[in-house]
Amino acid sequence: MKKIGFLSFGHWTPSPQSATRSAKDVLQQSIDLAVAAEEIGADGAFFRVHHFARQLGSPFPLLAAIGAKTQRIEIGTGVIDMRYENPFYMTEDAGAADLISDGRLQLGISRGSPEQVIDGYRYFNHLPAEGEDDAAMARRHTDVFLELLEGNGFAQPNPRPMFPNPPGLLRLEPHSEGLRERIWWGAASEATAVWAAGKGMHLMSSTLVFDESGEPLHVQQRRQIDSYRSAWAEAGWSRDARVSVSRSIFPIVDARDQAYFGGGQSDSDQFGQIDAQTRAVFGRSYAAEPDKLIEQLKADTAIEAADTLLLTIPNQLGVDYCASVMEKFIKYVAKPMGWK
Repeated sequence: MKKIGFLSFGHWTPSPQSATRSAKDVLQQSIDLAVAAEEIGADGAFFRVHHFARQLGSPFPLLAAIGAKTQRIEIGTGVIDMRYENPFYMTEDAGAADLISDGRLQLGISRGSPEQVIDGYRYFNHLPAEGEDDAAMARRHTDVFLELLEGNGFAQPNPRPMFPNPPGLLRLEPHSEGLRERIWWGAASEATAVWAAGKGMHLMSSTLVFDESGEPLHVQQRRQIDSYRSAWAEAGWSRDARVSVSRSIFPIVDARDQAYFGGGQSDSDQFGQIDAQTRAVFGRSYAAEPDKLIEQLKADTAIEAADTLLLTIPNQLGVDYCASVMEKFIKYVAKPMGWK
């Protein structure tokens, strides 16, 4: 049994071939797609966050709107770049969105990915402290965020407040009980996966990880998952760890599927440099008839080890087609594999 959701990068472009030609289009269609996903039986709606790009950059208004329009589906991010975040303001936004959704937020956060601009976090007035790099700054922001989510008072109240205060030190409001236990870390390496387990965060692994051995993505990803679960057990957390992996999977069932994905799909992972210092492995796309997909996915050891699978969807093809991809996957692939 696995949870199945979608991960949207929220692209838009003014091209006439795109169903999302503006930020308004992609935001409104993202809400519609989450509603459609819930109706067809999917479990999660997740969104990528990129700044300075024609993508979704401010997740909490979108998550709150989806929370108000849906009843059951998990709602999350994959991932928020913590280099850009003020953890105090983020705590308030996340608490409000979680309360609107009745506790369905599953927030993926991370150190972030290569940027559209040079050191973009500096424009948000975030600078690494002396002796820090940007990754260390992201982890510092994360530590503060996790502590604030605990809901403990820390601020000295004004002796003459505008409104009466509860006794003791004050916390940020609104506070959403339980959100601290629904934070995920997007890990690109085995070491960061282990670090996330020590912090009590769930593990989110995408279609790209750092190449640490030259092996296929699913092999390296499975090693990360196994190390993460071992570290979680060693940390002694009383709750269960969760792990998600993302994949591009397209069941070819009709002529439209064939036209979009029937040819030219790579059947192997790709290796390359994402910057001068970092080599990565990019996961293959799966596109085939359902019976072939089932056999291919059975050989993916990372999917086997994860409890949540996020399907990366081509959001620029529109709500109806993206919903059909999920519906076909659930009907023709997931159910025959015993996932639902």
